[in-house]
Amino acid sequence: MAAHRKPPQHPLTGHTVRTAAALALAGAAAATCFDGTGHAAPQPTPSQVKARVAALYREAEAATEKYNGTKEEADAAQRRLSALQDETARRQQRLNAARNALGSIAAARYRDGAIAPAWQLALSSDPDRYLDGAALAERADDRQAAVVSRVRRQLREIERLRGAARVEVKSLRSRQAELRRHKKTVTGKLDEARRLLARLSPRQRDEITGADGPAERASRSAADPREPLERAGSVPAPGGRAAVAVAYAYGKLGSPYVWGATGPNAFDCSGLVQAAYRAAGLSLPRTSYAQIDAGRRVSRSELRPGDLVFFYPGISHVGIYVGGGRMIHAPNPSAPVRLDPIDQMPFAGATRVA
Repeated sequence: MAAHRKPPQHPLTGHTVRTAAALALAGAAAATCFDGTGHAAPQPTPSQVKARVAALYREAEAATEKYNGTKEEADAAQRRLSALQDETARRQQRLNAARNALGSIAAARYRDGAIAPAWQLALSSDPDRYLDGAALAERADDRQAAVVSRVRRQLREIERLRGAARVEVKSLRSRQAELRRHKKTVTGKLDEARRLLARLSPRQRDEITGADGPAERASRSAADPREPLERAGSVPAPGGRAAVAVAYAYGKLGSPYVWGATGPNAFDCSGLVQAAYRAAGLSLPRTSYAQIDAGRRVSRSELRPGDLVFFYPGISHVGIYVGGGRMIHAPNPSAPVRLDPIDQMPFAGATRVA
């Protein structure tokens, strides 16, 4: 019987040695990482931060305009629902009154008894009076039939109103869910932008956000509304509603940007435009992508103070042109309402609303 022998031990080959060395190096690298002594990822440069923050602000503003549009739809759905509920309550009151009247008629008939008309005539001591009463009873029956018919119509109408209200409730809930999604998108992008900016020095942050020093901010806030028009040369001064809107925008220089805000103390871009023309007695849509269709399109060469100027392919930003190649707008959370040249962003179109 053959004896059991251990297999011979082979020396390490070159391939085996290389494999073992690679595994050892990988383990050492992993251990270094776990020990926290590895090299950290390189910090982005100020120019990279600037590009990323600008992209985040654009994405957040696009989401803000979607939020504004959805909120407008949700508010409209809420108004329709409230109107339906009010109308249903009014109809229900009328229905209750009709039911009470019908109940009174039925109770009176019950109290009078159900003796056949022929016997009542035969037993009556005053046939003429009975016949007059029978005629009144017939008319009462007609009134009762009319009340019954009215109750049926009111029941059908109330059911229709309740069905319409159920549709509005469903629409409202859908809009509210959409609002939450847009809000999450906006706040997420703004939070990321804030984290990136927090890593920089104050000077670097000012360079990226375009913030001014105190003297420049005071100069802008105190600017004469006529100054851009004088620099524009041939640009006529605005009149009527456009003049009121431009004056309102100048009065809001330095106001903070707050997404979703329409004034009077804070604004987003389309909120500032809407508030300015609301002060002039003109109702504009809530969002930039709807405001561009609120008037007559004009070319860049035709711009006059008070025209609305739009930027980026998705029409996600808007300002009020004030002449001299400049506009007043609410830029982003890092900058207040201010004067800026219109050529600092990709121009997408202009509209004259007044």
